[in-house]
Amino acid sequence: MHIRSRRRQAPTSRAAPPTSSLSPVHRTDLESAISHPDFELYDNVGRTSEQIRAHRTGSATSGDLHRWAERDAAAFRTAHPLSAPSMPAPDLSPYREALGAADSAAEFSAALNALLDAVEPFLAEVIDHLALAARWKNQNRGAEPGSPPWLLRDAASRISSALAMAAEADLTILRAHYDPPPDHFGLLKQPPVPGAPAAPTGPQHGSSGPRP
Repeated sequence: MHIRSRRRQAPTSRAAPPTSSLSPVHRTDLESAISHPDFELYDNVGRTSEQIRAHRTGSATSGDLHRWAERDAAAFRTAHPLSAPSMPAPDLSPYREALGAADSAAEFSAALNALLDAVEPFLAEVIDHLALAARWKNQNRGAEPGSPPWLLRDAASRISSALAMAAEADLTILRAHYDPPPDHFGLLKQPPVPGAPAAPTGPQHGSSGPRP
């Protein structure tokens, strides 16, 4: 599953019908689109809920925002060529095959830790990059919850927490197998050792039970 969903492509503009054939409502929509050429005419047919909501509120969709940003950053992207938007996904089939074949806690741990060790260096770089982005232009100073710097810092923290949670799951499984907690209830039910003195049954000195 992709961590970040791909942006939806903006729908293709259609040829505008003559204004004389439009109702007053649609004529107003067309005039609004002409005065704001970056906004496209949306109707409810084949549109996403975001596009319908944006049309009703007169706001931009996420696709609009990204399209405008890509247009305005064209020179920047030429000066700073970056890799393709999506990096090639690693082949995890060996790890999945090993995980499916694991039959014991030790084998499960081997399969899980092999994957964590493989992805940790890359994810560490992502964590550092998100933390750096949170400090862009010192906007992180006094950042309120929900602000962009706060969200970026929280995203970095959650990736780190996800790795720690996976490692903790591995240790929990290993501890349950190799070092389970003592069964105190089971120890009380064990038969007495021959020759050992019997445990007292009545109230003892210093106990909180009733006294004669």
